[in-house]
Amino acid sequence: MTALDTGGSGRIAADEPAIRALEHAFRGELVRPGDHTYDRARRVWNGSIDRRPGMIARAAHADDVVAAVRFARRSNAMVAVRGGGHSFPGYSVCDDGLVIDLSAMNGIRVDPEARTARVQAGALLGDLDRATQQYGLAVPSGIVTHTGVAGLTLGGGLGWLMRKYGLSIDQLLAVQLVTADAEAVAASATENPDLFWGVRGGGGNFGIVTEFEFRLNPVGPIVVAGPIFWPMSESPKLLRFYRDWSNEAPDELMTLVVHRRAPAVPYLPSGVHGQPVVAVISCYAGPVDDAETVLQPLRRFGSPILDLCAPRPFIEHQAMFDLSYPPGWLYYVRSSDVASLSDEVIDITVDHAARIVSPLTAFPIWQGGGAAARIADEDTAFSGRTKGNTFNITGIAADVSGFALEREWVRGFWGELAPFHTGVYTNFLMDEGDDRVRQAYGEQKYQRLRALKRTWDPDNFFRLNQNISPLPA
Repeated sequence: MTALDTGGSGRIAADEPAIRALEHAFRGELVRPGDHTYDRARRVWNGSIDRRPGMIARAAHADDVVAAVRFARRSNAMVAVRGGGHSFPGYSVCDDGLVIDLSAMNGIRVDPEARTARVQAGALLGDLDRATQQYGLAVPSGIVTHTGVAGLTLGGGLGWLMRKYGLSIDQLLAVQLVTADAEAVAASATENPDLFWGVRGGGGNFGIVTEFEFRLNPVGPIVVAGPIFWPMSESPKLLRFYRDWSNEAPDELMTLVVHRRAPAVPYLPSGVHGQPVVAVISCYAGPVDDAETVLQPLRRFGSPILDLCAPRPFIEHQAMFDLSYPPGWLYYVRSSDVASLSDEVIDITVDHAARIVSPLTAFPIWQGGGAAARIADEDTAFSGRTKGNTFNITGIAADVSGFALEREWVRGFWGELAPFHTGVYTNFLMDEGDDRVRQAYGEQKYQRLRALKRTWDPDNFFRLNQNISPLPA
């Protein structure tokens, strides 16, 4: 054995032949404790996560992923898979085991005539937007551009275009994947279709996806988008108005409601910074000339203190939240879907929004419906298409000072909403246990996923995720 042999379940226990085989086959970078790049390479987006892997394998090619999986099987190592490193509970890194880091595999090939894009698993949402928007095309994706394409897509993919074009998975045509047996396979509607069903919402349970092929959709490049702010004191009336107005909105409109203390960002006047506010952020992905008719009732409601909803490049709007969710801050999240913004849900929301202390904490309420809701639930592993709204209750601190207080605020808020929970989006789960994963999929779909896991990963090799345990053989 070597210095990598730390013993214990999930730790790298590698002999010299195994290490030499990996070094010979691996074209990327192998980073070990003590290397000058180690501390940088092990950091992930959520600053509350501080783990020290036994090795980080920074893959340069899909063949590197195959080699890393073989090494992990031979050395009995726990494996974490990193794309963008945005996992809320920190599943992108582990203690003592092997991190297979895909971040250097970030190539994107766009075919504007066929309206498709082939995207490697290390690409970020901003990379994808820049590559596709030069042709006036886009993939439905998330709302923070330094999020990884891989993790977002495998969990489903909520974002600004979901009401117009569905989730990220709804535009997914095929994937290339490395299995737990270190085999490279493809999955699509015609090749390994059961596996293709499972990766569309089932996360990283069935293998390491190394490349995605997406269908592209016409978007922009100019959309009408941005926030309108009101004093938080207007939240009770605004949320009731918003509930009725948004229920009648066309598919082209996607909105989020955000309560917080106004952030100190360049696009807000300094006099507003720190004030309790509620904002409705819109993105109208249809003709610019049609947007004003749809948005006019919202603009006229109550007494807005600032209206920044205007024509702008879609790529600019996609980056709007980047400054509010930077790498390195400490994040704690609890989430749930609700059937609607009932009066009871609104009252709970208003009460807890008024208790926000941190100038960094914010929680978006996502609008549901539209194209994503019209796809049959059984068509993909993702569940929750018919939700009314999704609460992503996020407590944020710049450092450990005050983080415990933010966690308690999140837990209290989420707990009071419990009678109204209808499900949960897996990408918004922390490390919350099997019951919450089961809740995310529903019992029938969860059992189908367990059967699929038995086929593709019967030993539960890929278990550092929102884990689906395989059915017994």
